[in-house]
Amino acid sequence: MLQSKLFYKTTREKSADAEAVSHDLLIRAGFVDQLMAGVYTFTPLGFAVLKNIESIIRKNMEEAGGQEVLMPVLQPKENWVKTGRWTSMDVLFQINGSGDKEYALGPTHEEVVSPLAKKNIFSYRDLPFGLFQIQTKFRDELRAKSGILRTREFLMKDLYSFHANQDDLDKYYERIIKAYFNIFKELGIRNKTYLTFAGGGTFARYSHEFQMTTPAGEDIIYICHKCKTAVNKEIKAETPVCPSCSSDSFEEAKAVEVGNIFKLGTKYSLPFDLKFKDKDGADKPVIMGCYGMGISRVMGAIVEASYDEKGIIWPKSVAPFAVHLIQLGGDAKVKTTALKIYQDLNKNGIKVLYDDREDKSAGEKFAESDLIGIPLRAVVSEKTVAKNSVEFKERAKSAVKIIKIKDLLKTVKNA
Repeated sequence: MLQSKLFYKTTREKSADAEAVSHDLLIRAGFVDQLMAGVYTFTPLGFAVLKNIESIIRKNMEEAGGQEVLMPVLQPKENWVKTGRWTSMDVLFQINGSGDKEYALGPTHEEVVSPLAKKNIFSYRDLPFGLFQIQTKFRDELRAKSGILRTREFLMKDLYSFHANQDDLDKYYERIIKAYFNIFKELGIRNKTYLTFAGGGTFARYSHEFQMTTPAGEDIIYICHKCKTAVNKEIKAETPVCPSCSSDSFEEAKAVEVGNIFKLGTKYSLPFDLKFKDKDGADKPVIMGCYGMGISRVMGAIVEASYDEKGIIWPKSVAPFAVHLIQLGGDAKVKTTALKIYQDLNKNGIKVLYDDREDKSAGEKFAESDLIGIPLRAVVSEKTVAKNSVEFKERAKSAVKIIKIKDLLKTVKNA
């Protein structure tokens, strides 16, 4: 991508209303644009990051046996009345349609996936299976805050699993815990993310959250010093020792939730008469689990975990481009060399942002490059061209290397 053609805009000034580092940096670096409180546009840079995160999540959900679907955002009131959540869910957007019809804008999809599954489940032989989607969700948050960490419209992955018995659900639940930790490892936030016990509500004694520690977090968690499992603030009073190892030594930390999982049991199968016939021909309710992950929130969390005083430091797995190629000066040989490097990297499957602009100083280009946070930077100038070289730097490191142009591709692939 030629930077002169890229649809984006950066700014040096810190956002006046930014409550979180990620909010400030994503706006200043041109990844998101705020339309109104809790609602954001993702620019080409931001959308590229979202798609990379989405790809990692999709791969892991498919490996865990999930089949992808796409369910409607617009949902009938009747389904929400059946589960009692039309009146009990305070963040539910309710809208009026023509002919006195009422609808919900989906904050979650149990009211859609349960009747969908009913059309395909008849016998124990139809179980187990999992359906997941990546879908826009809506929640009428009383106070949207911290940029894309808490919004009213957001992109989310939700997986629903269907089982004949509790033991099968329990085994799948553990499988998803492992899948989630693998996702967080690939996203570069595993070392700051903790499996956190939370209240189970009407579902079970416990549900689980995945909480990433950050000063911008709204949640308080207590991390076990012994096994590194955590407990959230809402259940800590009734959980004086760690549920995993019985230690009573905890460290308090602020955190943001980047995922949650629940054993739903029959809470959403019973209202829709979602049953199956067992081996003896008896009708039994399907047992369900649900597993959520906010993709746009995860994007903000990654920035919270990886930045410095100059800007964002994207992990290679989610960065919008792998290399930021910067051309300094308008000398014909510099331009020819930079363009050839750009074309060669692209031919080899390396995504490159090529700063071909001639109206920006070296200082402006470097400052913007650091703010945007692409993992690798290669600089072409009269000085480097004279030596058939480029200046090479990793965003997360301070050292600058001079490497031969012929070695650049290998260096990029090995970095």
